[in-house]
Amino acid sequence: MGTKSATHKPYQPWIENYPEGIDFYAPVDTTPVPEQIDASVKKHANRVALDFLGKETTFAELGEAIDQMAGALQKQMGIKKGDRVALLMPNSHFFPIAYYAALKIGATIVNCNPLYTVPELTHILKNSNCKVIITLDLALTFDKAEALAQDNLCEKILVAHFPNALPTLKKVLYKLLKSKDLANIAASSQAGKTVHWDDLMNAGHLPDKVALSGDDMAVLQFTGGTTGLPKAAVLTHANIAANLSQIDLWGLDLFRPPASLIAVLPFFHIFAMTVCMNTPLVNGVKVVMLPRYEKLPLLKLIVRTKPTIFPAVPTLSHALATAPELDKYDISSIEIGISGGAALPNETKIAFAKATGGRIAEGYGLTETAPVLACSPLYGTNKENSIGQPMPGTDIQFVSVEDPSVFVEPGERGELVAKGPQIMPGYLDNPEANAEAFVNGYFRTGDVGYIDEEGFIFIVDRIKDTIICSGYNVYPRAIEDALYHHDAVDECNVIGVKDEYRGEAPIAFVKLVKGTTATEDELMAFIQTYISKIEMPREIIFKDELPKTLIGKLSKKELREEYQKMSDSKAS
Repeated sequence: MGTKSATHKPYQPWIENYPEGIDFYAPVDTTPVPEQIDASVKKHANRVALDFLGKETTFAELGEAIDQMAGALQKQMGIKKGDRVALLMPNSHFFPIAYYAALKIGATIVNCNPLYTVPELTHILKNSNCKVIITLDLALTFDKAEALAQDNLCEKILVAHFPNALPTLKKVLYKLLKSKDLANIAASSQAGKTVHWDDLMNAGHLPDKVALSGDDMAVLQFTGGTTGLPKAAVLTHANIAANLSQIDLWGLDLFRPPASLIAVLPFFHIFAMTVCMNTPLVNGVKVVMLPRYEKLPLLKLIVRTKPTIFPAVPTLSHALATAPELDKYDISSIEIGISGGAALPNETKIAFAKATGGRIAEGYGLTETAPVLACSPLYGTNKENSIGQPMPGTDIQFVSVEDPSVFVEPGERGELVAKGPQIMPGYLDNPEANAEAFVNGYFRTGDVGYIDEEGFIFIVDRIKDTIICSGYNVYPRAIEDALYHHDAVDECNVIGVKDEYRGEAPIAFVKLVKGTTATEDELMAFIQTYISKIEMPREIIFKDELPKTLIGKLSKKELREEYQKMSDSKAS
């Protein structure tokens, strides 16, 4: 039997079983990140902060660029404290400059995935009320920003010239060989709303100081809930700073010069924003960036830059550790891999250790928790299939799946709930979702698991229907909505299944309108205009009828069981 909150004594066995040198009660620093960046710039001025395809930026240069952009945003773009600024770009030095500049003047960052379709980005901008979109002149990103501006979803587009992110020779070659990838800004229908990055940077403005409070909104990070409808998680300056501090406490001296880190994960993702950008840069650690994952360029980059830290989703770590070309590349500089975004298979742990001579530790968190709640020890005991122990200052408990007001007994399975300084105050303008998200002062994760006698946590199932593909949240509702746009689709239901490469993959079940026809290839091609590549289902299965609950709702449970039987039958 469990206990109600009034009589519940938190079960916290990890406190006595923490790795050596880590104190659960250590003070957590909540100094706003822009202030920490300023301190890092002063302390590490001559060290390299950023490396993008060979073009290096020192901390002094980074600090100067942040101040120039912050001043220009204030004085030329009219950005004030509380305004929302959308970032729509892949990794390059432009991203951290824009991010820290906006935060420094009290604006709120709205992170946008450049792979999202215009309808998906429209939802984000409508709900966040952004004043400016900052993007690159790559056709991939600018064309989407242009469409959003045309629909009056922002007042201005601030566009940076992508080749300027490259070293001189690569810049010349890019303009010669890949100019077709660049948007024609001058011919844009939104040219009147477009402001050029270089014009702002050359204006010579410096920002007026803005007082920042830990309670001020820093980032709006869109996520999905049990319904699959995207919601804006409000992350305060204190939330984000607290998680950096917790990661730093957990890592001991991991994030200290002369360490360096590979950032192949995109900064707009909450895991990368915190672990690949903020944590290293506030500590003076070099960040080596890639705009996207490609196996051979990544291997060559590791050989050239010799990073010591490698944060990644499991599929990427596995691809790196098992690459057939590995005998030609020395990746032994990697001391620690940090895995997040999806469950880490034990086979990947073993392969990573063999390939690098280092160690990979699995972390766990959510967008709403900025994101890290727990992590496997970087040194010492690392239990198989465990997400590790709670971060310093973080209380993790388990409650009944049927009645979240009841705490389950130690060791019993239940829904993981958490308290800590990194957890959001709530979703933006969504009291109904907030009422569901918290119970007894704890945030409900929607994940089912248990804790052992040493405080190691194990996740065994997920309450939410969210599908995690290669570390990205994929929501069945988005795929279902795309399918419903097709005239031949009468009913559809999407489930997540295990996938050797992506961790999980969506499978769509479709019932066609009577008297119509459609093929799998036809539907796949059709929905590409509505959803991103990450969201594309692995398979579409046609059925005469789809299972429903007693009250008539489409049911995923029976489909999961049916698909499992189909898979078992094929395997035998």
